[in-house]
Amino acid sequence: MQIRPILAALRRHKAGTILIALQIALTLAIVCNALFIVHERLDRVRRTTGMNEANVVAVQNLYVGSPGTYLPLMKTDLQALRSMPGVEDAYVTNSFPLRRGGWSTTAQRTADGGKDGVQSALYFGDEHALATLGAKLVAGRNFTSSEIASFTRDQQPAPPQVIVTKALADKMFPDGNALGKTIYYIKGRPSTIIGIVEKLTVPWIDTDFIDNVTIMPLLFDSSYQHFILRTKPGQQDAVFKSVANTLYGVNRMRVLPEKNGVRTFEMVRAAAYDADRGMALLMSIVCGVLLAITAAGIVGLSSFWVGQRRKQIGVRRALGARKSDILSYFMTENFLIALAGVVVGVILALGMNQWMLTQFEMQRLSFTYVLVGVVVLLGLGQAAVFAPALRASRVSPVEATRSV
Repeated sequence: MQIRPILAALRRHKAGTILIALQIALTLAIVCNALFIVHERLDRVRRTTGMNEANVVAVQNLYVGSPGTYLPLMKTDLQALRSMPGVEDAYVTNSFPLRRGGWSTTAQRTADGGKDGVQSALYFGDEHALATLGAKLVAGRNFTSSEIASFTRDQQPAPPQVIVTKALADKMFPDGNALGKTIYYIKGRPSTIIGIVEKLTVPWIDTDFIDNVTIMPLLFDSSYQHFILRTKPGQQDAVFKSVANTLYGVNRMRVLPEKNGVRTFEMVRAAAYDADRGMALLMSIVCGVLLAITAAGIVGLSSFWVGQRRKQIGVRRALGARKSDILSYFMTENFLIALAGVVVGVILALGMNQWMLTQFEMQRLSFTYVLVGVVVLLGLGQAAVFAPALRASRVSPVEATRSV
């Protein structure tokens, strides 16, 4: 089929042609970037924490009153929790992965500090912490009960021994011999790395040091704590329902918040990534609506053009054009419009991503999304025009003889 007659016809319908091409271009630009955002958000939601997340229950606890020291209360609570039916292990801490709140500091290789420090989240715990979290120790050893100390809010945490994640160890000691080395969290107070865990993430989901974690053998003498429990397989629901009664039975001078007081780790993960899932859903809906509107626009314009050209189509049929020729004509015409639209759309998509990259520090758009978007829009255009083109191919040659 010759392209020149089609281009000539499109020049006679400039307004409709330009509007549909621009609609396709804008749809491509928005859909490519929206799907990129969806993929990015879903990748965040699927990030692993380094924990064995199954059968974990987290309890947010606030002691009421001022007993002077909270350590006896904490130890009594831990004993009660570890004695609960269905509980394998438990420990008390200041924070844990996906909690969205906690402590962080800079780890240094030298006593006097310097500019080579690495940011690290701080988790406090005892010798039960690794087992309860299900974190995998890949080098060194765990804490012993004799190494567990305590500190208050007026003191700074810098114990003689620490366990770090492999990511933090590799950043501190790129040559790979971090085990046994000394690092400094407080100027002049050395800490020796006695163990390295394979992976453990920080409490926050928006940070550039996501895998840099230090576990310190400390009990934080404070009214506000988190108890982490590992239940036996199949016992999570029972422990989840009874843990509050167990703690209140030990001491009623406490508050377990109604919303976040007792949560399974599935609930913790769901709350941490609720905004990301919402964004992914919203972007998916936007993509669907835009594609539907674009398809409807193509159908509407094509149907309008078929109605306008019925006599011309009848003449062509009377001169010997086959139904397949008419069908091919409209399919090709729409393909040329869509092709012009996706060319402009590619430029808009890359420009939009560059703007978001500078304004919101997003990642650069993969050209794979652009190619997929081009294929989808071209395919959508051909699918949308098929029904009007098929109706055009069925126009009878007798239409050429009608004056009205």
